[in-house]
Amino acid sequence: MFKKILYPTDFSDVANSALDFIKQLKEAGAEEVVILHVIDKSSLDALAMYTSKDFLQIEKDWEANAASQMSSIADELKEAGLEVKVRIENDIPFRGILKVEEDEDVSVIVLGSHGVSNIQEMLLGSVSEKVIRKAKKPVLVVKR
Repeated sequence: MFKKILYPTDFSDVANSALDFIKQLKEAGAEEVVILHVIDKSSLDALAMYTSKDFLQIEKDWEANAASQMSSIADELKEAGLEVKVRIENDIPFRGILKVEEDEDVSVIVLGSHGVSNIQEMLLGSVSEKVIRKAKKPVLVVKR
């Protein structure tokens, strides 16, 4: 049913909770997981405006940090018997997710209801809400 899963993560607690659901989908026939972290391009741009640090170095540091965190997630999913692909994108988060959904031709998107942002929408985080509205494939949302 869901052979290829897109798992966007911002490394928040609720995103980490989605891993349990992904492992359960393995028992239902899932074979591969694409782990995605989207570095928020608007945050990078804003940071570049207000710091004297080298913009390219900041971007490299964020990518290295994301790759490090994604490595442990990938190991956990491989131990569960899933094939794993890791992607890091620089984009507006919901746009990056939708782009990878199409690029990878996934069967389902599994994501957390809220991310690391302290700003909360009434029912869902703004990224998850936009993904739900615009995704072409089914979306499984894991609540806090």
